Amino acid sequence: MTGPNSTDTASGSAEPTASVVAVQEDIIRLRLNDPETGRLVKNEVIYIHPARAPGQRLKGEVLRVEGDIADAQVFESTGGIGLGDPVEQTGEQLSILLGPGLLGQVYDGLQNPLEGLAQKSGVFLPRGVEVTGLDPATKWAFTATRRVGERVKAGDVLGTVPEGPITHKILVPFDLDETVTIDWIRDGSMTVDEPLARLKASSGATRTITMKQRWPVRQALPRRLLAKGYSTRLYPDEPMTTTQRIIDAFFPIVQGGAACIPGPFGAGKTVLLNLIARHSDVDIVILVACGERAGEVVETITEFPQLIDPRTGNSLMDRTVIVCNTSSMPVASREASIYTGITIGEYYRQMGLRTLMIADSTSRWAQAMREISGRLEEIPGEEAFPAYLDSAIKGVYERAGVIATNDGEKGALTIIGSVSPAGGNFEEPVTQSTLAAVKCFLGLSYDRAYKRFYPAIDPLQSWSRYRQQLAGWYAEHMGAGWTLQVDELVELLRRGDEIAQMEQVAGEEGISTDDFVTAEAARFVDMVFLQQDAFDPIDSSASPERQKELFDMVYAIATRPYAFEEKDDVRRHFTKLTGLFKNYNYAAPGSNDAKRLMGEIEKVDASAAVS
Repeated sequence: MTGPNSTDTASGSAEPTASVVAVQEDIIRLRLNDPETGRLVKNEVIYIHPARAPGQRLKGEVLRVEGDIADAQVFESTGGIGLGDPVEQTGEQLSILLGPGLLGQVYDGLQNPLEGLAQKSGVFLPRGVEVTGLDPATKWAFTATRRVGERVKAGDVLGTVPEGPITHKILVPFDLDETVTIDWIRDGSMTVDEPLARLKASSGATRTITMKQRWPVRQALPRRLLAKGYSTRLYPDEPMTTTQRIIDAFFPIVQGGAACIPGPFGAGKTVLLNLIARHSDVDIVILVACGERAGEVVETITEFPQLIDPRTGNSLMDRTVIVCNTSSMPVASREASIYTGITIGEYYRQMGLRTLMIADSTSRWAQAMREISGRLEEIPGEEAFPAYLDSAIKGVYERAGVIATNDGEKGALTIIGSVSPAGGNFEEPVTQSTLAAVKCFLGLSYDRAYKRFYPAIDPLQSWSRYRQQLAGWYAEHMGAGWTLQVDELVELLRRGDEIAQMEQVAGEEGISTDDFVTAEAARFVDMVFLQQDAFDPIDSSASPERQKELFDMVYAIATRPYAFEEKDDVRRHFTKLTGLFKNYNYAAPGSNDAKRLMGEIEKVDASAAVS
């Protein structure tokens, strides 16, 4: 009944079983000392003991095995590693600790809490320093929900502890292969290392359970639970409300879905991701800052604790986990950070919670893979990215989804990855491979950002396959014709853009009055509904009810058959309406200002000539 989840990483050192035979930047080559008794395994964690730095243990991961020789990536600088340096094998894959105490933490890609590292070693960190991912001193009030003699299996709930705004479920270790009996279990206040239960197999073997367990980050956490039928994967059928009108109405994301947000530098990607993290109707937010500039990462980890959670009124960090690796950190650690974030998200999903994982940016993660692949001298693909880039990206987004857990709860893991294509080129390999893996594409436009049209999501380039998938939900909650009405407005925006381009060539005199009305109506929809002010306390977040109210009014005005004779009248009418609606979006719902503005809107709207 023992397994990799039952123990923590070894605090001491095992006997070295291999030696370094070559070093190339962050990659080392090692050879077994005794091929007859030793064995090398891909993705196994190793520790290098540099002879020039006694006492240091540098963590690495085996990438490729060829007989008794293996290539491994090192998660630290390889400076000082020499030929013949001893290598210690752990027999474990790269894993992280799961348990109460994850929320509110800021980790590096290997789940070392940054605050703990700073307390242990100061601001400038030496190599080879590790800190456990869960505080061993904090006590948690455990309440058992099972009793002695009950039969349990992997993923079943043993009890709960309060963790910030959620109830944290303590689950039977996910690596358990059989149904077992609870030999003993206790309530009380205890640390993550103290035993809370003992499980007994039919063979008589026992296993002591604590609040924490380990899981290898490159393996999908519910893999065994789904294979054995303990948990079930469900079809996503509910939208994840972001309170951003252009996303929720035009390009929705489902709970448990996968989306990408590519965009050039300066298009407002970071602000948009922060708005989504802050206002989405999810229980847990995991933010992975992967390979971003150090200044942006510092801004993220200092701003998030100051953001107010609109759901609780407390700090947003109370239900957030941040995993960060800057572009100056080793590429191997950057590559691992995505998997660390996903595994934490899968863990909370297995408790029946709605979890959102935001990766910013997957381009830096892919660049890390390209660097590692180049050092391994693998055959390159397009733009020197590894040939397996497409499958690696799909492997990440496929871990999103909705799951019916062992206890019947429904949990969801939604993954949103930002992409930073050079020069805003959406044809580059990372963007194209991502588009093949996701069902929602929110493309940011530099031109819209330059015009201060925020969010700078281009309604003509973006798409979401979830809109048709959610047609039943929209028909029930937003109205029977909602999906068709959205399609009409998308077509109106497309036609308006074509007319605007014709107008630039032929001038206003070169287009008909009817076409001018179409162009002005499309501009009205864009200005009033698609754009939101991220820094206004009212307009930055629009509830589904407020979105529907605004959408119905905008749709009625934009699709009405008008009978204007002069283009100046058309321009004057839509300009007045746009100004009034912009002010209405800033007004608190139900306030006197909102009522006054609505009266003016109705008056201007009624004054228009219709056919």
